[in-house]
Amino acid sequence: MEILVVRELVDQETLNALAKEWHHTLVKGVADISLDTVALGGEWHTDAKNRLIEEGSEQKNLWGFNIYPNEKGDAAIEYNSLINIRPLQGNRSMEITSEETKKAVRKVVALAVPFLGL
Repeated sequence: MEILVVRELVDQETLNALAKEWHHTLVKGVADISLDTVALGGEWHTDAKNRLIEEGSEQKNLWGFNIYPNEKGDAAIEYNSLINIRPLQGNRSMEITSEETKKAVRKVVALAVPFLGL
């Protein structure tokens, strides 16, 4: 299965298929918080990041996350990825430390995958 750049709402079946393809219990994803775009899937977050860059996104706007298809609300998302390590942007860890950035990522993911209840 290819990296999915979300162009329409993602349903449970699609998210489950993405999880099964790579990590079974989770789906890696990258959100462009400037363009409100999400890419889902891949072995690494960088796979989805590269796909969004190919489509015109800028690295500074891309943030990695994991979503859990069988969870809801806060338990369905975590803001942890190697691509989030950006000392020049004030994020020195894999976890997104800015609450503003977390909210922006959550908003974009909630629009793409509404059944998670984010």
